[in-house]
Amino acid sequence: MLIKRREFLKISSLATASLMMPNFLKAMTLDEALVPNQKILVVLQFTGGNDGLNTIIPAKNDIYFKERNSIAIKDSLPLNDETGINPALSYFKELFDNGELSVINNVGYPDPDKSHFRSMDIWHSASRSDEFLETGWLGRFLDEECYRCEHPTQALEVDDMLSLALKGENNKAFAFKDPKRLYQTSQEKYFKSLYDHHHDDETVSYLYQTLGSTINNADYIFEKSKSKKTDQTYPNSQLGKDFKTVASLIKSDINTQVYYLSVGSFDTHVNQNDRQKKLFSDINEAVKSFVTDLKSNGIFENVLLMTFSEFGRRVAQNASNGTDHGTANQMFFISGGLKKKGLLNALPNLQKLNEGDLIYTEDFRKVYATILKNWLKADSSKVLGWKNGIYDFI
Repeated sequence: MLIKRREFLKISSLATASLMMPNFLKAMTLDEALVPNQKILVVLQFTGGNDGLNTIIPAKNDIYFKERNSIAIKDSLPLNDETGINPALSYFKELFDNGELSVINNVGYPDPDKSHFRSMDIWHSASRSDEFLETGWLGRFLDEECYRCEHPTQALEVDDMLSLALKGENNKAFAFKDPKRLYQTSQEKYFKSLYDHHHDDETVSYLYQTLGSTINNADYIFEKSKSKKTDQTYPNSQLGKDFKTVASLIKSDINTQVYYLSVGSFDTHVNQNDRQKKLFSDINEAVKSFVTDLKSNGIFENVLLMTFSEFGRRVAQNASNGTDHGTANQMFFISGGLKKKGLLNALPNLQKLNEGDLIYTEDFRKVYATILKNWLKADSSKVLGWKNGIYDFI
């Protein structure tokens, strides 16, 4: 049977989105599950560089209002006497008041890079700004902790392509956008026929074996996603649908310990407030449904939702009622299992800047080390090479 170029590309896309790693190309028994009460991490990436100063607002800081005379948030929801949160994140305020939200301010790294692509690579790989790594921090977690795993669903990304963060040297996560669509695609007669007829074709055997592994995992993920249907109503946004998928899998007995989502774009050079309000509203409603779902199923204490963005924005607004690429930013942590709640450190110092940019005080690799060691129970020094301490909020 001959294969056409267009059909080959379709297969390549399906396989690349899923795994493409040699140790996954074996027959797999899909019978593993997480042990009861094992901790689960959900990462939500704010793609594009979210403006942290208009997210967690220094509500009593004159410099903030002076430098942002037309885009400063004047109606923030108070977190304490000095600090507010963007009003579009009203549910985050509720989580804060309930002791279910922690915030680390002013997170970054030395010699920051303001390129979207390079800075995102740094955050994904947990590298220095002058270091180029081809593996991600969660991928190396899989290398360290999942060398005996029987199938590659220990970490899942709800997207069409796999992010660097989830690529290890020997293990990778599995990427898909929708369990049902992935399953339906994998069950097409065309793909089944290709797999049956090309096992021994040396030129493309690697791709076809990967396709066979993808078919097996697509069936596994789809079955788990529908095993525990939810009564919770989710918003009709893409993020709402993604969180609903994650919730359905968390409630099943799938072996997945890490889920990865993204939302954007936060690249707000022009008319920032309108775009950020829309994005925050989508996030707010999706997270509200997700947390409500987890609580109603008694598993909120075992799930940690973490957010990050590749950089923040400059302190001063630009001439287009937006902000340009900056440096440090805050990170959110949402869970019923937090040990320390609320604002964990001081807001950025707006009197001490580096050519108009914030000077970071918290290294993001310390945050990663904390997640790995305290939540995922992994050896953070082996995964990151980080030996400069951890936080104690989880």
